[in-house]
Amino acid sequence: MIKDLSVVARSVPLARPWGADVPCNHVLFVTLTLDDGRSGTGISWTPQIGLHAVKALLEHDVRDAVIGLPAHPGVVWDRLSAHLAEAGRAGIVPIAMAGVDLALWDLECGDRSLVDVLGARRDAVPVYGSGINLHYPLDELTAQAGRWAAAGYPAVKVKVGRPSLAEDVARVAAVREVVGPGTALMIDANQRWDLHRARTALRALERFDVFWIEEPLPADDLAAHVELRRGIGTPVAVGENVATTYGFRDLLTAGACDVVQPNVVRVGGITPFLRIAELARVFGVPVYPHLLTELSGQLALALQHPAMVEVPEDATLTDLGLLAGPPPVEIAGAELRATGAPTRWAAP
Repeated sequence: MIKDLSVVARSVPLARPWGADVPCNHVLFVTLTLDDGRSGTGISWTPQIGLHAVKALLEHDVRDAVIGLPAHPGVVWDRLSAHLAEAGRAGIVPIAMAGVDLALWDLECGDRSLVDVLGARRDAVPVYGSGINLHYPLDELTAQAGRWAAAGYPAVKVKVGRPSLAEDVARVAAVREVVGPGTALMIDANQRWDLHRARTALRALERFDVFWIEEPLPADDLAAHVELRRGIGTPVAVGENVATTYGFRDLLTAGACDVVQPNVVRVGGITPFLRIAELARVFGVPVYPHLLTELSGQLALALQHPAMVEVPEDATLTDLGLLAGPPPVEIAGAELRATGAPTRWAAP
């Protein structure tokens, strides 16, 4: 049974800031102690907003709710979700719940890796270079694309949504030139467009053989996603800001997307992530986990559908110094493989 919950906050500087307003990522280390003396640790993560709110929620409502519960991820997740429903099912609530769920999975795994516990379906998955680079000047953007090309990555992703469409066109054209025609090129608008602007932009960008357009519209505008996908040839990827199984169900049943991208923290942990992945499998839609490379990589190795794993430049969990001991995955060339090591979080 769960005896106690403790939280420690840490802000980690980014070697390559994600913009003037995102110089660091915020992490909360959530430790559960059981009545038999064992403990497990997980994380709640947010790049910019909500650190103190999530910490307060964990230290008060969440702690009070989980003490006395059995250390079973599914049981705790369902009980906690019902208990916190009054505060909502998106935003800081699942982010807080993720810390608890990941701590319970840490206990479940013990000295084994997550992928060993889930069951690996493949030995390796390809990786893609991911840039939080909308603020980069063109020379810095092309230099980044050149590093990915030199590393042999089979796919790269760049941000779009500059004030001028001509800027987006010039930037995507430059990246395509650097990486060549054989590299898959994704673009990510981070919800910056409305329906009209998305249609206009994609007509201008489709000649660059775009592998997908990610978050072209506000994440909760289901009707607009359906309408956009109906009228374009570029695949649509969504999900990093969708927090619930119901939200993914609605996207899938409406035919609003070609790829789903749940973030294991923003959906509330591994337990709901696996439920979302199973739902997507029923619809035949691939799951590409969002960020958090070392966790996402292990999940991708266990998914039914093959997927690529996102590698943000200089911003993996290892790069940020959040892991202790041997990492649970390694990237060699264009592939990610499991090492067999358990996920161990660095002391905050």
